[in-house]
Amino acid sequence: MATSKKTTKKKIDATTIISIYMDYVLEHGKPPATIYKFCKDSKFTEAEFYEFFGSFEGLKQHIWVALYENTVAVLHKDKDFENYPNKDKMLSFFFTMFENLTANRSYALYALKEHQMPLKNLEQLKELRHKVREFATALIEVSNEEKAYKITKNPVQLFSEGAWLQFLFLLKYWMDDTSAGFEKTDVAIEKSVKAIFDVFETTPLESIIDFGKFLIKDKFAFAKA
Repeated sequence: MATSKKTTKKKIDATTIISIYMDYVLEHGKPPATIYKFCKDSKFTEAEFYEFFGSFEGLKQHIWVALYENTVAVLHKDKDFENYPNKDKMLSFFFTMFENLTANRSYALYALKEHQMPLKNLEQLKELRHKVREFATALIEVSNEEKAYKITKNPVQLFSEGAWLQFLFLLKYWMDDTSAGFEKTDVAIEKSVKAIFDVFETTPLESIIDFGKFLIKDKFAFAKA
């Protein structure tokens, strides 16, 4: 007597749901109408969805957090990373983060242009903002510990918020970058990080002027194109 072989359903996880969601919006050009329909079409239950995300908004925020977490994981694969100077740590962070973004460029551009109101699109970056600020805070706190006098310590909140604003600037620059391999974004990352650290290290402001010249030159280059 033949017996039927029982199939075991593969357990769904957050990464799988994210991947399915990203594929859906790119293939359809719009988000799913409801969580119920999304789950039904994707062959998993609403209960499985809610095990990881409370809403589509929560899922969208987590996508950006996942990009950040992947970036940090890659950085720490380098055993020498912890010994890098802060400037090199920030450079490595931005370079790696934008490599990850480039690998997911189609989704990132869709997500950041989904709504006509730019501020609405930035809401999904709420949790990412906390993560980037935490990363910058850790850098500046270590630097401050090495300084003997309080007056020479850098303001942690200002530095961390500056890092976030820097990321937003680079994100917009990357979105508009049409250069091969996004090489202009790489230049912008290098010059902006150098300029920011020169400010906090109270060294001459030549790098800020250099960065400004780069932006002006690039702007006119786009205008002539």
